[in-house]
Amino acid sequence: MEDIQAIKQRFEIIGNNPGLNRAIDVATQVAPTDLSVLITGESGVGKEIFPRIIHAYSARKHASYIAVNCGAIPEGTIDSELFGHEKGAFTGAISDRKGYFEVTDGGTIFLDEVGELPLSTQARLLRVLETGEFIRVGSSKVQKTNARVIAATNLDIPQAVKNGKFREDLYYRLNTIPIIIPPLRERKEDIPMLFRKFAADFAEKYRMPAIRLTEDAVTILQAFRWPGNIRQLKNITEQISIIEQERLVDGPTLRKYLPENDPMLPTLSTNHEHGDASFASEREILYKILFDMKKDMNDLKRLVYDLMQNEPHTEPVPEQTTSLVLRHLYDNDTKPFTPTSNTTISSRQEDSLQATEAIIEESFSIEEKEKELIIKALEKNHGKRKLAAKDLGISERTLYRKLKEYHLEN
Repeated sequence: MEDIQAIKQRFEIIGNNPGLNRAIDVATQVAPTDLSVLITGESGVGKEIFPRIIHAYSARKHASYIAVNCGAIPEGTIDSELFGHEKGAFTGAISDRKGYFEVTDGGTIFLDEVGELPLSTQARLLRVLETGEFIRVGSSKVQKTNARVIAATNLDIPQAVKNGKFREDLYYRLNTIPIIIPPLRERKEDIPMLFRKFAADFAEKYRMPAIRLTEDAVTILQAFRWPGNIRQLKNITEQISIIEQERLVDGPTLRKYLPENDPMLPTLSTNHEHGDASFASEREILYKILFDMKKDMNDLKRLVYDLMQNEPHTEPVPEQTTSLVLRHLYDNDTKPFTPTSNTTISSRQEDSLQATEAIIEESFSIEEKEKELIIKALEKNHGKRKLAAKDLGISERTLYRKLKEYHLEN
């Protein structure tokens, strides 16, 4: 038996996810047997590859292999397609016809989307699995088949059984050996490799240089949920390959091809989803606060100096007055104080300024300052949090957390 890497190369399987490797291992282990196999996984994960692996490594590899999409065949003709019919069995049956089970006698039949089969057909399929017998539509003659059945579905079969949409006995008969294919969102480490493979394929197909991704684009690619899985990734890669002139694709460009309402997508200013992003956002807002504090200190010095010029014997400004002055600065956007060459300050006034600075430093609260900045940003943008976060230079996620922390949700 070939190792997993050789099997991946043979069937063009990309990725090293443990769940994917486990599925391949189970497929190769069950291949030499005649047991029924049920492959489950979301639409677009590549379920159709695994029946081919099982057939290729079985004793039936030189016999027929047929893949049937049960969901694509009308309910009125599905029995005829699977089991065949006799001439005159129904309108349009102008001759005898062999069904897939008869054609694949000794080989393998893959029933894709088996959950879409009507209940009457499920009963016929159960008989084939248990006894190998079937009857053509319009006939009373029992025939035998030695076809191996491999089924696949993206439905929740246990739930379909509860809802009366799928036979419980058929489910257990098909599910002798289960193979579960993980969705693409659980294979984040495989996504960049798949993208490069598709990009190279389309570059060869359309005779153009292959597209590449920047680091921020790779981050977005891995954060996306991919509801359409590999099929969706392949389609988007083809779209970008054809439409974009620039061969190096960055994050903003990639976002144009992804749905905008995916909650898993990171903001462009955030490179990581957890601790690093939180730390970076905290640092951004603290830098902004410190910068504003420096500006406010110059403004406060000017106001205090002007007061002392008018009242030479003014005592150091009390803490309450300082808070009011700070509020006044934000409301009136006073220009920073820059002394001119004609400016003179007495020793008493200089002492008062130093005392005022000491009071400011002792009573200043970063939390209050941060809260005040957030309130002002929200007021400026009429409560629109996205715009407020942009003005503050932080992500929306950080802003939501700060609103909750300071009880400002309303």
